[in-house]
Amino acid sequence: MSQASLPAFDRRAIPSAASESRWQAGDGWAIRRIDWPAPQADAKGSILFLPGRGDFYEKYLETLAHWNELGWHVTASDWRGQGDSGRLGKDPVTGHIDDFATWVEDLALLWKRWKAETPGPHVLAAHSMGGHLALRTVAEGLADPDALILSAPMLGFTASLLPQAVMHQAAKAIRALGDPRRPAWKWSEAPGEVPEERAHLLSHDAERYADELWWRSQRPQLVMGPGSWGWVERAYASMRFLETPGLLEAVKVPTVIVATDDDKLVGWKAIARAAARLGDCELVHFGKEARHEILREADSVRNRALAACDALLARVAAR
Repeated sequence: MSQASLPAFDRRAIPSAASESRWQAGDGWAIRRIDWPAPQADAKGSILFLPGRGDFYEKYLETLAHWNELGWHVTASDWRGQGDSGRLGKDPVTGHIDDFATWVEDLALLWKRWKAETPGPHVLAAHSMGGHLALRTVAEGLADPDALILSAPMLGFTASLLPQAVMHQAAKAIRALGDPRRPAWKWSEAPGEVPEERAHLLSHDAERYADELWWRSQRPQLVMGPGSWGWVERAYASMRFLETPGLLEAVKVPTVIVATDDDKLVGWKAIARAAARLGDCELVHFGKEARHEILREADSVRNRALAACDALLARVAAR
């Protein structure tokens, strides 16, 4: 059957070949995952994918299917406190964390277990906050992927007009004024409703954006809104940690980063600086044609991003 005659992938259904389950973090916290075996006996390798802040893996089923069809075993996981993996704040929609190190520890443990149970080579892929955490975990020597794929990694905030150190101090001061679990920004004029302008931050593809809203309606436990002031302050702390001289320079893992200089959420300049510091990194640069969720963008953007990722995967599989 030719590629043109293949039926369209259903982005609003869990594939029958995939299985959803939960894994236990070091402290017993139950975290959701999905595993999708390679379509043939001899897998090219395995990819572990992590989503961004407030995200859930259902949004990326189409991309996971693409890699699976290429012959890769694919796994994706929530972060604790997001998706259908519980909450850490005082309400069900505000995203909170005590420290990004908690998420790094979770990923390090998942990586160790997942690597032992899946065929190599092993690739770590992640979006936005997930990209930040994946890169940090590798930089700290707690994961050793054969390749790294980062989509719009959260290495700086577009809204940060002043240096990270100044913004971090401001966030510390605001966090200290009350409960660190309180929301750091307003979600919507109507409680529980997604802000109308949100689509213009994420994707030009209205249908792919609508998929997220559909999953939220079908699985209300996935819904998450703003981050907490605790999350904001710890995000600045973690981003500053990645600026430590020599830290990223020591990362020699073959890496592809796809990012846009028109991102309204994460800072392009911070991404470009990080890419230049990495030992083996291709930075795929988009402009106004792309918004934050490049892997959920219009086909003209998404296909170019996937082509760069697939070239890296082919390079790693051929070793």
